[in-house]
Amino acid sequence: MNPVKHYPRIVHSLRSLLGFTFCFLTFFLIQGSLYHLSAAGTYTIRVFERPELKGDRIRLGEIAEIKGEDPALLKKIRDIVIGKSPLPGKSRRIDSDYIRIRLKQNGIDLSQIKLQVPIKVEVSRSFIEISKEKIEKIILDSVYGLVPWEKDQVRIKKICVSNSALLPEGNITYKVVAPRNTDFLGNVPLSVLFKVNRRLEKKIWATVNIEVLTEMVVTKRHLRRYHVITEDDIHLKKMDLSKVKSNAMTTYEEVLGKRTKRAINTGKVLRTDHIELPPLVKRGDVVSIIAETDGLRVTTLGEVRKKGCRGERIKVLNLDSKKCIYARVLDSNTVRVDF
Repeated sequence: MNPVKHYPRIVHSLRSLLGFTFCFLTFFLIQGSLYHLSAAGTYTIRVFERPELKGDRIRLGEIAEIKGEDPALLKKIRDIVIGKSPLPGKSRRIDSDYIRIRLKQNGIDLSQIKLQVPIKVEVSRSFIEISKEKIEKIILDSVYGLVPWEKDQVRIKKICVSNSALLPEGNITYKVVAPRNTDFLGNVPLSVLFKVNRRLEKKIWATVNIEVLTEMVVTKRHLRRYHVITEDDIHLKKMDLSKVKSNAMTTYEEVLGKRTKRAINTGKVLRTDHIELPPLVKRGDVVSIIAETDGLRVTTLGEVRKKGCRGERIKVLNLDSKKCIYARVLDSNTVRVDF
């Protein structure tokens, strides 16, 4: 057979075959596209009217029923974050336009989606309420561990709590905190810190009125200035620490043998600024001056230039050298030079 003679027929056959193949592939591509569009059109998002959430983010899968064919695409759509959840016990509105924006921002072709959204979508946040009464009990149980006194001395007279606490669901813990350098007397400000799953969620302010009963040294009768105090002059009386000054005397040992700096009326709580040690020496007294160093002891006479109590350093005139020195009072007859 002559190949040249039949060449046009062969070319025609090849063209026909290629044309058929092209038409066949085109048919399947179109069918595949139509199938894809058909599958995409089955993705339906039906948003609930009043969804309630637990977490701090609004995910589309939590506020809507989503149906479709492709599991991977379904998961992607369900995981889309629409926005932040409202505070516990609060709500926020979401409309269809905002949902479409979030879908588009996450690469979802809106032509594949059939979106059904109610006219009003009110998203709320579930919560656990800690009532004011329960917060008062939390404070009452905690405050005895904060105060620096024994429990039987302390009385909680009143607790005022600002608000109840609305918290998200989860593992709730709390801690009662007082400001630094608090004396825990009278009206004391406190705060209760609530954590949910170790995250601080709420701070509630409160005020506690604390009464601390302790014995105070009180005068039995009127005491004159420079009166040396004895047991007949005083007695112990239980009083609220918040009603007296911080330098009030609380034991007999702090008071007995000391003298009043001024006249004090009956029934007064004695304070450190009311009393003093009586001076053992006064100006003009002649005393022995002792000086000791390395086993050497020297004694001479001196004249007191200023009154002084036991342990005080006072000015003394050395009667031998006629020079003034400073010495510490040992008793009514002796002073000692410090080296």
